[in-house]
Amino acid sequence: MIEVKNLTKSLPNGRRLLDGISFKVKKGEFVGILGASGAGKTLTLRCLNGLLKPDSGSIIVDDEQGRKHDICKITKKELRHVRQRIGVIFQGYHLVKRLSVLENVMIGRLGQISTFRSLFYGFTDSEAGEALLALEKVKIAHMAQSRTGNLSGGEMQRVAIARAIFQSPTLLIADEPISNLDPSNAKTIMKLIRPLSENIPVVGVFHQPEMTAKYCTRVIAIKEGKVIYDGDPKLSNKRLEEIYGEELGQVEQYEYSSPVPVMDSEIKLL
Repeated sequence: MIEVKNLTKSLPNGRRLLDGISFKVKKGEFVGILGASGAGKTLTLRCLNGLLKPDSGSIIVDDEQGRKHDICKITKKELRHVRQRIGVIFQGYHLVKRLSVLENVMIGRLGQISTFRSLFYGFTDSEAGEALLALEKVKIAHMAQSRTGNLSGGEMQRVAIARAIFQSPTLLIADEPISNLDPSNAKTIMKLIRPLSENIPVVGVFHQPEMTAKYCTRVIAIKEGKVIYDGDPKLSNKRLEEIYGEELGQVEQYEYSSPVPVMDSEIKLL
């Protein structure tokens, strides 16, 4: 579980960027964060894994032993340990294009092994086997030895998801993971991410309410640094107007279809 309590963040001139952000996400939930540009979505996400320190508030996360840590108050050494188990899927993939697909997946555990081991003999055959299983779960194991730079955007994002799976995270954060993808690949990526919430909390920032309506179990909307909605992912047009204001015309309109099954037995964390 991750519990966010009263996060605040201000500019030097006193302007509040985050103003009392609070929410909880439990195992079994895939939560999408929506909001207009500058609402505070990305700032909130950056706080969740310690990339940005809020002025006040707390972020309680569980480690692999179930112990609770407040990301806002722990030491840098403790934060490094906690972040080893926080998987992140980025908008820009953050892959090393000159390396193979399999090598990029194994990079997900670099923070969990010693510097000596990473420099002199790297990962074991057993770990390489686990990485290959992660690629099988996102259905690109046949590309394991391919140069990552030769992949399409959708394939690169699958590699990023496999890397997160291989990391054995206790929390998964998705930072606009489908913004660079065409509609078909975007749907595929959402279908791959959603079942991961069976084992861990999943939180993501999105700009596509039609996608969060179909694939997320819950939606949080942020406006001017405050949570103004937390609930059912299927939003009315009135609610969308409240969330996006003048930007609503730039938001892709959508129609709701039958809910996607919560779990896909083909995709589970290792």
